[in-house]
Amino acid sequence: MTEAPASTGRSPRRGMCAAILALEGVTLGLTTPVLISIADVDTGTALWVGLGLAVACFVLAGMLRGEWAYALGWVIQVVAIGLGLLVPMMFVLGAIFAMLWGTAYFLGRKIERDRAAAYANGHLT
Repeated sequence: MTEAPASTGRSPRRGMCAAILALEGVTLGLTTPVLISIADVDTGTALWVGLGLAVACFVLAGMLRGEWAYALGWVIQVVAIGLGLLVPMMFVLGAIFAMLWGTAYFLGRKIERDRAAAYANGHLT
């Protein structure tokens, strides 16, 4: 993929995907008490799962520079949906975040391609 030079601005894909991951991190962190009180998951396990996923989202949001980081973002989406096996509402929330992630990812890529094409044609400086 041809990317526009840095002078054309920040990556819209990175910004949108980072925002989704940050919001998802808050949501996944808040599943911790739900895992403990409603799903009867052991406290230690719930802390590792809920807070671990939240931290993973926040750390990954800051690392979205290479395609490997976006691939990990997709993995987090699958795991968030899979958390629905313990907390059924996470099937819904996970699917919503996966759709938001997919929209941010594909729309951001399209904007980057359009910017690169406009720059190559001399429409952006």
